[in-house]
Amino acid sequence: MSAVGERMLALLPIRSDLTSTLRQPRRDLMAGLTVAIVALPLALGFGISSGLGAAAGLTTAVIAGAIAAVFGGSGLQVSGPTGAMTVVLVPITHTYGASGVLAVGMLAGLILIGLAIARAGRYMAFVPASVVEGFTLGIACVIGLQQLPSALGVAMPEGDQVVVIAAHAVADFASHPHWTPATITVVVALMILAGGRLRPTVPFSLVAVVGATVVAELAGLDVVRIGTLPSGLAAPSLAFLDLSVLWTLAGPALAVAALAALESLLSAAVADGMGVNHKHDPDRELFGQGLANLVTPLFGGVPATGAIARTAVNVRSGAGSRLAALVHAALLALIVYTAAPLVGRIPLAALAGVLLATAVRMVEVGSVRAMTRATGSDAVVLALTAVATLALDLVKAVILGLIVAGALALRAVARSARLRQMPLHPDLPGDHTAEERALLDEHIVAYRIDGPLLFAAHRFLLELSEVAQVSVVILRMSAVSAIDATGALVLKDAIEKLEHRGMAVLVSGIQPTHNQPLDALAVIAHLRTLDRVFPTTPEAIAAARAHLHRAGLLTPSTD
Repeated sequence: MSAVGERMLALLPIRSDLTSTLRQPRRDLMAGLTVAIVALPLALGFGISSGLGAAAGLTTAVIAGAIAAVFGGSGLQVSGPTGAMTVVLVPITHTYGASGVLAVGMLAGLILIGLAIARAGRYMAFVPASVVEGFTLGIACVIGLQQLPSALGVAMPEGDQVVVIAAHAVADFASHPHWTPATITVVVALMILAGGRLRPTVPFSLVAVVGATVVAELAGLDVVRIGTLPSGLAAPSLAFLDLSVLWTLAGPALAVAALAALESLLSAAVADGMGVNHKHDPDRELFGQGLANLVTPLFGGVPATGAIARTAVNVRSGAGSRLAALVHAALLALIVYTAAPLVGRIPLAALAGVLLATAVRMVEVGSVRAMTRATGSDAVVLALTAVATLALDLVKAVILGLIVAGALALRAVARSARLRQMPLHPDLPGDHTAEERALLDEHIVAYRIDGPLLFAAHRFLLELSEVAQVSVVILRMSAVSAIDATGALVLKDAIEKLEHRGMAVLVSGIQPTHNQPLDALAVIAHLRTLDRVFPTTPEAIAAARAHLHRAGLLTPSTD
């Protein structure tokens, strides 16, 4: 069997996945019921926000939720349509239409499966917390702005820039105010937020939506409703695929796959932290999400990811295995087949209230405040990622955040290096009187470079240039942790400046791994020809004393 085939087999479910579902079936059934109640209004809302409609959101929750539960790498994860994915899908829907979104979902699924085979899941650990907080804050803002047209009861303005759409919606409302939808949105959002604080175990999102629907029906309120939903899942179809334009969807598919990987692995990590003795397999999680996104579009569903909020509800409700997520998907499927007409009567403004409350609850104010107070770099990365999410899109924002975070981290590492003057006494070979040591101190100075000698090493040049006039400078490099080309060139420049001032430069303690950049850039080549490179500092000091003898600065009687 080929390596790829063996890798695919390693990603498939194992016997322990099945046996774990039988350990506490009653608790898993109750957890699945709770999650389904919470997921229903969210699936409807995110489906509508994506541009493909409420039915697409429900389909995604059912199909993707079931497949990811079976094949994913987390026993506690709940998958489906999410606000973060909606943010990415809106411009895709605007540019390519519904068929383009479905094709992008399938391509993204293939990419995720490829990432799983390539063992890319482990790299999630390298995403900085400041980037995660920043894009979470940005997503929350985008989700909130996306709800303004439905909340204000105005038609969806043209365009794919959420800030522009929100501004046009406010302008339309100001010219023709209609307070009923806005009132419903605010009341629903406040019920969810206030009720969640007072009674966290009660699914206030469903209570608020049902209440708003009943009031709208009894009072005959003039509000826009979800509309007719199909009483069942669509039959599998490939009619949306247009092979002639698939290559144009590669960019959007990469964006969707990147977000699905990031959000799913982050959600699985959150579940691990909330659960007891639970550890997800990141590569299997990517495989499960990839398979879910490959199949879901066949039934008309939008791309899916692991859902942090629903996963948290699942764990808090006592879930201990995949059975809870499967029950959640099965109950939503039952609703699709038995209650589609009732679901179609829900006012869009009520779902807007649910999503507004979701956006507010996504932002952990304490966590954001702590992150901004941690370091200046963390504050910059968080703010930049959040603003870029609003101005650009989520994937570009994350990439930009990672680049800036990496640059700031490298800068901090490079600037952590130190140049320290070291006393000669502990390393002097042989026995010496205090007078002899003082005489050597007048002519020899030793500096130890601690830490990485990287691109920000220009500070060393400035410090070394200020060395008082002596005869010999010993550079001790045993504590250098890393050297790059820029650091090596700066070191070369510093050595040349010291020698130009008439000082003999000796180097000691170069680690074997650092010889390559030093030799490639001829940093110490001429020092080697002069026999001024030594394994240890005592050897360098002995050579410095010999140099002073030859220069007549030390007399034989001094020895």
